[in-house]
Amino acid sequence: MAGLSAAELLSAYRTGELSPVEVMRAVLAQAEAREAELHALCAVDAEGALAAARASEARWRAGQPLALDGVPVTLKENIAVPGAPYRLGTAATPETAVAGFEAPPAARLREAGAIAWARTTMPDYGMLSSGLSSLYPEPARNPWDTRLTPGGSSAGAAAAAAAGYGPLHLGTDIGGSIRLPAGWCGLVGLKPSHGRVPIKPAYAGRVAGPLTRNVADAALMLAALAQPDARDATQLPPADVTPRPLALRGLRLGLMLDAGWGEAVQPEVAAAITAAARAFERAGAVVEPIAGFTTREMADGIDRFWRMRSWLDISALPPAQRARVLPYILDWVAPAAGYDGATVFHGYSQMQALREAANAAMDGPRPLDFLLSPVSPMPAYPAHQASPLHDPARPFEHIAFTLPFNMSEQPALAVNAGYTAGRQPLPIGLQIIGRRFDDAGLLALGAAWEQLRPAQRPWPFEPG
Repeated sequence: MAGLSAAELLSAYRTGELSPVEVMRAVLAQAEAREAELHALCAVDAEGALAAARASEARWRAGQPLALDGVPVTLKENIAVPGAPYRLGTAATPETAVAGFEAPPAARLREAGAIAWARTTMPDYGMLSSGLSSLYPEPARNPWDTRLTPGGSSAGAAAAAAAGYGPLHLGTDIGGSIRLPAGWCGLVGLKPSHGRVPIKPAYAGRVAGPLTRNVADAALMLAALAQPDARDATQLPPADVTPRPLALRGLRLGLMLDAGWGEAVQPEVAAAITAAARAFERAGAVVEPIAGFTTREMADGIDRFWRMRSWLDISALPPAQRARVLPYILDWVAPAAGYDGATVFHGYSQMQALREAANAAMDGPRPLDFLLSPVSPMPAYPAHQASPLHDPARPFEHIAFTLPFNMSEQPALAVNAGYTAGRQPLPIGLQIIGRRFDDAGLLALGAAWEQLRPAQRPWPFEPG
């Protein structure tokens, strides 16, 4: 029951086959059974969740359900809910820190009747692609292999989704923090067009979006999230995000297997992404290889700008609090103390340079409808590492395929492409990038891929 999709739950509620109360109890039981090894959750409100489920059950019986009524959802710990702990994954935040506002994504899900029953773990300040954190005793683990990370920074959200803690999970993404864990956990992870989902606090490249086990659920969740909220000055005008009809024949797809910088794509990953491109070709699409368009200058400039932003925040903390920040993060921000204004400004300017390069890649002499790439160059890595290299001097070599589309504001979707070989196969993520604002078309192509791709392995919570 905990492994049913949101669409399946809504259908079962409609017919009376299932009730939100029994589903919520099943999800709580699944989490209780797996949490000791996965460390996906930092807070659970079982009593509040069951009360919300009873209220949802009453609405269904009265024939007045809301769009996501009674569907369990988790919220990443940096999504503010009034009165809830708001520690941003770091022990440097006081134990008494709570949110004094409701972030727009949390409000939209609540208004749609979804039951936010738990908060999910994240690394310090959301600045790592793993669940390593100074706040939690153990990092989140990947349900496919608990020695490994689920990815990050939406680490707990991905672990919870792949372990059957209900169908809907909300993450955030500023450089790959939804798509990377989705790819490493075999999930669907949507980074919407910037501004499609209002968020607070807003920041260049920062979005909130779904982590789910299928594209249909991501589309259901996006429809609820993409409602207006004046608190986000970057929000887009309201638009229909329902996946639109899409014919594959004649569709122009770019295939990028070299991002232009970062770690080389491992052979098994390249093979899975190439096989996906060939499957689209057999269905009638036109696939054209394209060269990477990100440069080392762009990547290093953005890295320096982010280091300065984080150094300013961390250096402003009292010494005792600063000492509680994860040592890897302290080592990463330390060089920023020596940056001058020109260095920081040049780093900031690389966001625009990358934005222009990414959009130009779609609008060449023969414009592309979508772009295909790996989500990351490698499968999941050990859970206690901050990144695949675990080197604060080279922290972002694995985000070369995801970072560009935060800067370009294009929608990007991670969806499973296949698995590595060996005794314990690991998921490999395919990234599909759409044109700016075309979230509906991107979801449609993701759904088409679900029909074309090879047979999927059972989820870690399902019988093998």
